[in-house]
Amino acid sequence: MPESADTTQTNSTLGLVLRSSLYRRAAVSLFFAGLGMSVALPQLSLFLVQDLNASLPVAGLFFLTNLAAPLLGFLVGKWSDRMTDRLSLFRIGAVVGLLGWVAMAFATQVWLAFAINLTVLGFAGAAGALLFAAVRDQLTHVPTGADNRVMATVRLGFSLGFMTGPLLGSVLGGVAGLRMTLVAAGVCTLLQAAPLIGQTVPRAVPDRAGQPKGSAGRRAHRAPSLRPLVTFLTLCVLAMCGDTIRLAYLPIYMELELGTPDWLRGVVISAQSVGMLVFIPIMGVLADRFGAHRLVVVNVLLGVAANLGFMAADNEAMLLAATGLNAAMWATLGGIGITVAQDLYRNGIGMASSLYFSAIRFAAGIGGVAAGLGVGWLGVPGVFLIPAVLCVVAAVGLLIQAVLTHRAPDAVPGVPVGNPEREASVR
Repeated sequence: MPESADTTQTNSTLGLVLRSSLYRRAAVSLFFAGLGMSVALPQLSLFLVQDLNASLPVAGLFFLTNLAAPLLGFLVGKWSDRMTDRLSLFRIGAVVGLLGWVAMAFATQVWLAFAINLTVLGFAGAAGALLFAAVRDQLTHVPTGADNRVMATVRLGFSLGFMTGPLLGSVLGGVAGLRMTLVAAGVCTLLQAAPLIGQTVPRAVPDRAGQPKGSAGRRAHRAPSLRPLVTFLTLCVLAMCGDTIRLAYLPIYMELELGTPDWLRGVVISAQSVGMLVFIPIMGVLADRFGAHRLVVVNVLLGVAANLGFMAADNEAMLLAATGLNAAMWATLGGIGITVAQDLYRNGIGMASSLYFSAIRFAAGIGGVAAGLGVGWLGVPGVFLIPAVLCVVAAVGLLIQAVLTHRAPDAVPGVPVGNPEREASVR
């Protein structure tokens, strides 16, 4: 194994990903996952209002169903950590996602749409995150010396799909209607399983061999605590919830206060997705060099500057600069944060992965609540002070945790479940 790690460090990360069957397939799978999500999300509020006759306040409450995401992430992740191969549960989630979007498309009552998003689509989202756990399992079996770069490069597939989806969704909505757009989202969700047909990755578990006996050995065999992971996710939620405020009120600010033309508003809003494509590979390199946890701390501070920039901007150029800072923060949280979460709970990589991406959905719900309350108190653009303050709190908390984690002993490495010969199936 050491020879493999030394060799891959000298090669480009993209070449490493393209040579690996799993990494290559995972990137394609994540493209369809991002495509399916972004095809539907911009159309959901319009669907609720136009097709299900929901009032605007009720449509705004829809995304509060994401507050249940951590519970589903915990259950799905814990289930996967008892399986030999997580990808079987990932495939089940893709099928469930198709059924959920189709059921949503043919719903006739608002409460039914809420229930579907709360349960069926919540499960599908949690199961989809298991692909990152499978990638981490492979990195344990075949070390590369570039874990963060590999994870970030694979994650680019999702970003590319997420950028493409809104345009496709708008076209489908205009041509075929909103219900067929949701069906298309379900098809894309199912297609994320297609590249991984026949792929297996043995689950990695902590290696207990050679651990000392006595009191230290007994402590090592105790069940690991979820507290570091939950603390990290809570602090990340504080940093991430500002994105809901940005999407809700930045277009309003540009329209009402700056008089920004339609095309330029679109450029400012979409600049974050483009920026993430640029920053995610860079953050992977920096994380492998300086440490992922440290990088998350520093880049959450960029979120402070970004939100203060949104609040102080009096022209579109300043908004673009602030959006670039926000893109850098999100590139770190979206592309590198997952590896920090997995490192904090190595005994449950599936649970760490599912909980992390469930936390992103949870943050969207919290952001909706903060936006509704904050705009009434501070107005626009004053409402951006709220995510700026939350990013400060998150950065301080993450810094303290990083220091404490650095002083703690490293977790034990992982080994595959089952026979060693099964490692051949992941290559």
